[in-house]
Amino acid sequence: MIVVVGAGLTGLATAWRLRDVDDVLVLEADDRVGGQIRTVDLAGAPFDVGADAFLVRQPEAERLTRELGFGEDELVAPATGQVHLWVRGELRPLPAATVLGVPADLGALARSGVLSPAGLARAGLEPILPRRQVVGDRSVADLIGERFGHEVVGTLVEPLLGGVYAGRTDRLSAAATLPPVWAAAQQHRSLLAGLRAHRRAAASAGPVFRTVRGGLSRLTERLGEQLGDRVRTASPVAGVRRDGDGWVVDVGERSVVADDVVLAVPARRAAALLAAAVPEVAVELAPIRTASVATVALAYARDPDARLPDGSGVLVPPSEGRLVKAVTFASGKWPHHAERDVWLLRASVGRVTPGGSGADPALAVDDATLADRVDAEVRWATGLPRPAVSRVVQRWPDALPQYDVGHLARVDRIRHALTVQAPGLHLAGAALDGVGLAARARDAERLAHLLGERAGARARRGTRSQRR
Repeated sequence: MIVVVGAGLTGLATAWRLRDVDDVLVLEADDRVGGQIRTVDLAGAPFDVGADAFLVRQPEAERLTRELGFGEDELVAPATGQVHLWVRGELRPLPAATVLGVPADLGALARSGVLSPAGLARAGLEPILPRRQVVGDRSVADLIGERFGHEVVGTLVEPLLGGVYAGRTDRLSAAATLPPVWAAAQQHRSLLAGLRAHRRAAASAGPVFRTVRGGLSRLTERLGEQLGDRVRTASPVAGVRRDGDGWVVDVGERSVVADDVVLAVPARRAAALLAAAVPEVAVELAPIRTASVATVALAYARDPDARLPDGSGVLVPPSEGRLVKAVTFASGKWPHHAERDVWLLRASVGRVTPGGSGADPALAVDDATLADRVDAEVRWATGLPRPAVSRVVQRWPDALPQYDVGHLARVDRIRHALTVQAPGLHLAGAALDGVGLAARARDAERLAHLLGERAGARARRGTRSQRR
């Protein structure tokens, strides 16, 4: 018996891959499945207000969608990949040939006009700077700022990582959040040269992202449908405890006996569940910080005298002092939204504050006020003349884990402690090793392979447990 706690993509996909291997049960505290995937009605059609795409260059998410039966006509690639930066009050193109915002082409950086003359001159020194020998992890701001200057960090890297983590580059781990940049820094004296080599090796003719026509909730809903009564919503888990060689999961007044338990829940929740059973792991999980964010979905009437800016959207550096940190022009980015009789956009709000708290004061207003303020900023950036005709605010409290310096070492300690002290107990989810749907689908494949081998060994020994 395998119990999965959490019905986000990781938990659902893990259980789905194990459905014919062993008896599987998914327990979800919420009354729906999907976690941070959510599709709502916006101006009469489905629109994603959580995750809105998956990375194709990591193949696991696309593989999952195709195995679930989604055809080529249902998997949509972006019509454009051009992104703008809102810099010094105007939209400028994100420089070509960047890796997660870090420049790999100084000529393209100069032509973009996003840096001041002093900032550009500082970045131009990178190829001649000596390598600094530093042992261990470093913050993003430390690594990139040392090589290219802090204007590159604030103008290019901060807004890119802000969209993924809503975090601060002076605290985020370069090794955990910028793996290709970190690898290039380890392998080359010049980071610029290393990133050029990375881009040549990673060149691909296909799309970088895809999404599902009709909304990504179709993905998690199909997983839930195929799992059937193996998924129980509105079933909050109260505790996890040992039971001989296995585990007992307490759900209200009932208990479930399991050979393996997967906790696919946020770090803070996992720490609370493990405080008594595996306190060493709970102590490691508890300090993982989170950021709260919100998505504001907006529909605008198509005005014959106005047009959306070209490209897929806008990233906003924190130095600009704006409420929004990113705006996606969904009607320009996704062909299936371009067919609509309204312009669809979505804005992201919320950053970790300078003190490191996950509570951005910008979110401490009611939904109507937040939507009004976001609408005004979006119209300022795009030039759209009239307010949105439809708006949806989706809040995501404590949604984004912060991979602080030393995060990868923390994950190693956690997994080692589980292996030694708690065999049969497994941690999954974005808090450990990767945000985004591709990373979550990869985690599910890893877990399913491991748990499938354990289930096979139990079957050979004849020691499977049963639901209770």
